[in-house]
Amino acid sequence: MFKKETYINRRQQLAKDVDKGIILFIGNSESPMNYADNTYHFRQDSSFLYFFGLDHPDLVAIIDTESNETTVYGNDYTIDDIVWMGNQPTIASRAQQCGVSKSATLNQLSLDLQEAQSKGRQIHFLPLYRAESKIKLFQWLGIRPDQLKEQASLELIHAVIKQRNYKTDEEIVEIEKAVNTTVDMHLAAMRMARPGIREAEIAAEVERIALAAGGHIAFPVIGTINGQTLHNHYHGNTLHEGGMFLLDAGAETAMGYAGDMSSTFPINKTFSNQQKEIYQVALNAHNRAIELLQPGVAFKDIYFESAREIMRGMKDLGFVKGDIDEGIAEGAHAMFFPCGLGHMMGLDVHDMEDLGEQYVGYHNEAKSTQFGLKSLRLGRKLEPGFVLTIEPGIYFIPQLIDLWKNEKRFQKYLNFTKLEQYKNFGGCRNEEDFLITESGARLLGKPLPKSIEDVENERLKAF
Repeated sequence: MFKKETYINRRQQLAKDVDKGIILFIGNSESPMNYADNTYHFRQDSSFLYFFGLDHPDLVAIIDTESNETTVYGNDYTIDDIVWMGNQPTIASRAQQCGVSKSATLNQLSLDLQEAQSKGRQIHFLPLYRAESKIKLFQWLGIRPDQLKEQASLELIHAVIKQRNYKTDEEIVEIEKAVNTTVDMHLAAMRMARPGIREAEIAAEVERIALAAGGHIAFPVIGTINGQTLHNHYHGNTLHEGGMFLLDAGAETAMGYAGDMSSTFPINKTFSNQQKEIYQVALNAHNRAIELLQPGVAFKDIYFESAREIMRGMKDLGFVKGDIDEGIAEGAHAMFFPCGLGHMMGLDVHDMEDLGEQYVGYHNEAKSTQFGLKSLRLGRKLEPGFVLTIEPGIYFIPQLIDLWKNEKRFQKYLNFTKLEQYKNFGGCRNEEDFLITESGARLLGKPLPKSIEDVENERLKAF
C-alpha cells in the first residue's frame, strides 16, 4: 500500500467531484475454479484498490459525499477460518490502514443501503464486470443484472477517470517496477527460444519471473509461433527452424500496477531476409509513433501516421499500390494492421476498460466503427501523466486475405498475388510503455532490444 494519506486525499477529491449521495465500491470476492475452496488467484477490483488499497476479498466501502464519512464493510474471520488461514487482521484494522476510522459488518451494509434507498438518496456505483458482484447489488438494491449498465453512475465514472488517468510520482515508481520485471520476462524468452523447444516451456519461464518478483502476470501470457493471431493464448506448439516467436506479456506488482510489452524474434540465430524486411517496416512505424508522443497531440493522429509508415513500407515491398492516404481512409491498411496502436495502462493493463473506452480513451468522442480503426482503444489528446503503450504490428492473417480477395475488396490498394505468398509468415510487433510528460514522453523501465541488430545479439545467447 501507499501511505494512508494518499487514499484519504483520493477519496476527498472524489467526494468533491460527485455532487451528492453515497458512493458504493464493491470489492471483489474469491472466484472458484472448479469448487468453492479451489480458487483462482485473487485480484482486487482496481478502483477499490485505487481509493482504499485493501487487497482482501469480500470488502465493500461507502463514501458519503454529504457527511464526508467513509465506512469499510466486511466480516471478521471466525476460528474456523483462522484454522486454515492463520491469524488475520480485523476489518477495523484493515480500514485504519487506509485512513478509514469506521467499519461495520456486511449485514449492516445491507441495512445502511436500505435506509439510503428509503430516503431517496442517490447511490452511485461503477459498472460491474463480475457475476457475483452483480448478484450482490441485486440483493442489496434490487437492480437486475441486465439493468446495471444503464444505472451505473456516469458522474462517478467521470470522477474516477479524472483521477486514475493521471499517474502520480508514486504510481510511476510502482509501474516502472512492473515494467522492469516485464523486460526480464522478455529477455528470458529471447535467451531460451530455439528450435525444438515448446511454447509452453517459454510461457512457464515468463510467468515464473513475474511470480518470483513478488507479483503476478498482468494478463495471460501470449507466447506463440503464430503471431498473426493477436490474442493467442495457446502454448501447445513446438518452435521450428525458420519461424518467429511473438511474446506479449506483462508483470503486475504486488500492489496491482501493470507492465505490458511485446517482442518478436527469430527462432534461428538471425532473421531471414523476408523477416527482416517486414520486421523493419513494423519497427519504423513503432519508432515514428514514439517520435510524435507529445501533450496536446491526438493519439488517433499518431495512429494514422503509424499506419502511413506501414503502408509506405509495404508499398516499397510490393504489397500495396495506389494512393496510400486514400487507402488508409478507406481502411485498406487493416489488412496488415487490424488493431489499435496502444492503450492506457496502470492498475489495469487496459486501464479502466471496464468503465468504458469512450470515456477513458476518447473523452466522450464517438469511436469509429471501421474494421481495424474500431479497435483503437485510445484516441483522445494526450496529457501529462498519461501512461500508455505503443504497439503497432504487421500481421498476415490467411482468413482475412482470403475474405478480402474473394470479396474483391481493396483491389485498388492491395496486391493479393504477393499477399498469397506470405500466408504462412505470421506476424510481428514490438510494444513499449511510455509516460507523457510536460515536454514529450519518457520510456518507462529498462529498454528492451528491438532493433534487428540488438535482437540478433540477444538471440546469440540462446545458442
